[in-house]
Amino acid sequence: MEEIYGYIETIVFAESEKGFTVARLKEPKKKDLTCIVGVMPSIQPGETMRCKGDWKIHPEYGQQFEVKSFELQAPSDLIGIQKYLESGMIKGIGPVYAERIVKCFGLDTLDVIDKEPDRLFEVSGIGGKRVDKIKMCWKDQQSIRDVMIFLRGHGVSPSYAQKIFKAYGDRSIEKVRGNPYQLAKEIHGIGFKSADAIAQNLGIPLDSPARIDAGIEHTLWELSSEGHVCYPMKDLVPEVVEILQVLTALVEGRILALVESQELVRQEDKIWVKPLFLTEIGIARELARLMQSACRIRSVQVDKAIEWVQQKLQIELAPEQKMAVAQGVQDKVLVVTGGPGTGKSTITKAILSITEKITTRIILAAPTGRAAKRMSEITGKKAFTIHSLLQFDFKKGKFTRNKENPLVCDLIIVDEASMIDTQLMNHLLKAIPSDARAIFIGDIDQLPSVGPGNVLKDIIQSERIAVTQLKKIFRQAAGSLIITNAHRINQGEFPDISYNPRGDFQFVEAENPEDVLSIIVDLVSNRLPKSHRFHKFDDIQVLCPMKRGMIGSENFNTVLQQQLNPSPNPLMRLGRSFHVGDKVMQIRNNYEKEVYNGDVGRIIEIDLTEQTLKVGFDGKSVPYEFMEMDELVLAYAVSIHKYQGSECPCVIIPVHTSHFKMLFRNLLYTGLTRAKKRAVFVGTKKALAIAIHNQEVQMRNTGLKEAVCQYLPAKAQLAKRE
Repeated sequence: MEEIYGYIETIVFAESEKGFTVARLKEPKKKDLTCIVGVMPSIQPGETMRCKGDWKIHPEYGQQFEVKSFELQAPSDLIGIQKYLESGMIKGIGPVYAERIVKCFGLDTLDVIDKEPDRLFEVSGIGGKRVDKIKMCWKDQQSIRDVMIFLRGHGVSPSYAQKIFKAYGDRSIEKVRGNPYQLAKEIHGIGFKSADAIAQNLGIPLDSPARIDAGIEHTLWELSSEGHVCYPMKDLVPEVVEILQVLTALVEGRILALVESQELVRQEDKIWVKPLFLTEIGIARELARLMQSACRIRSVQVDKAIEWVQQKLQIELAPEQKMAVAQGVQDKVLVVTGGPGTGKSTITKAILSITEKITTRIILAAPTGRAAKRMSEITGKKAFTIHSLLQFDFKKGKFTRNKENPLVCDLIIVDEASMIDTQLMNHLLKAIPSDARAIFIGDIDQLPSVGPGNVLKDIIQSERIAVTQLKKIFRQAAGSLIITNAHRINQGEFPDISYNPRGDFQFVEAENPEDVLSIIVDLVSNRLPKSHRFHKFDDIQVLCPMKRGMIGSENFNTVLQQQLNPSPNPLMRLGRSFHVGDKVMQIRNNYEKEVYNGDVGRIIEIDLTEQTLKVGFDGKSVPYEFMEMDELVLAYAVSIHKYQGSECPCVIIPVHTSHFKMLFRNLLYTGLTRAKKRAVFVGTKKALAIAIHNQEVQMRNTGLKEAVCQYLPAKAQLAKRE
């Protein structure tokens, strides 16, 4: 092996999971930069490295030095020191102050910051607040580096060292040694595998009860991220055995022990983590409470009310719409379900108009910001997201609106209810007062919620709650191929793909993934903005069935970012490149920032000095620290599942047999119904046919239907009315 030495000029690529990195190294007395590749997690520009490895010739990129091992050292020359300070490692020092500090202290710069930080006052423009910030950050960096070295020594990528340090502070290493499995529970982004790798390196036996218990709980929560609220024991055991590589009998024994200690719940053959079991029971109890309580809204003469509202809105309601409106002004709890163009919005407006004559205490809500905004546009009345309605208290870590502090309303109408997962529905129902009327509107043929459960469908199948199913497509909607093709797909029929230049639906045939990729990139960047005046960022959304592969959302994001928004100075974090102007999506609920899973925005500022960036979401600027950037992903292309509840003027969907694992009818139907003005499918007729005939919706294991049947007797629909 050979050895080379120098400082890191730039990071070209960094992969977050395993730490594989491509960087350019400036060696002393060499004019050209050296390309180094290898597993080098968390290295930063400006750091000085001593690398051992071998030279190789890459067929595309030329000569590279493949790093087998390396040591990091403090930079020792002026350029290296300045690069190190410019890298954004230390809050309060960016390119401008880095240059001033190095000019003032020269080769003694790092010693001054470390041992005599008050001398920073000698630098022009640096005041007390900035000096305090630099002191604190320098101290933290030393501790974070210790955590990084500790994690690296245990075979784990330390890309999350800052998060661990933020959570545990100076006790980080002590906490990790004490119970590494706690990391998977308490640190977002650190999974069981990483925690288990640390545990193995610390000598925790493979058959340790603590490891098996953690593995069982991890498996159940992982299954919940796939939509399962519970899981059959006979299927759970093999899943855990495969992850842990231990004997079946050991896993079965620990599951029974956890059930005995009430950490897990077992009913018949199904196993729940306790919080999700209590959530389903909570939904059933709250529905029973609402159904069995009298309604505060006085009764109306239904026929006269419907006649009046038709005149007011200047519409003629169809028989099934009249039935829905009648139920909406009589039943205590009602579910209205139907596809696009079946009149759900008309029914909402009619129920609202009638009820507004009796009470002003009406709340409109939806699961996402975009769905709430659309509801406001349709009704002319402010609609809230469910999260903002329930008001999260950060100090207590829970919603402030609940059974003890209910919402103030006589009627609540919730749109896009198929998107509401088990946990959110439980919180929402608890906050609805007993004497209020609740109406849930949604499309059960769409994909179920991103979170666990199949709430709306389970409630309907319980046959304990009043339901109106809308099937007729109305004349205005029937002129849209988006809507008619959505219904054809939903009924298992092949869509109309004949080309119509004035139509709102288009199918572009492409046999191989390379062609699908290039056609879609051209549609987004050139053809559709020119032909339909669509804005490349705001009006066009690529929706993918899968994340991986050439035509998965991850690769589309890389290619579209370079095509639509290239940058000579990207911010590299967690193996991803971020540019000012990038379209990004929030991928977890953050109550403190008031941004939620699926919200789409644009990066409006990146501040290397303060290590922050700002994202604009619907006109609201939201700040992020660099360590929080694992909550954001590029959103030039997103999964269909993540885009539920949102709409876009133009939607483009790759439909190809390389996605065969995810080609489901409801996936295609959901993606198509996200388009408002134009939908474009790019791919093969064979893939379309596979999706349309694949009616095997990915089954979710839940217990809600049974819980609702248990708490609501069969005749409970006959709610008390005044």
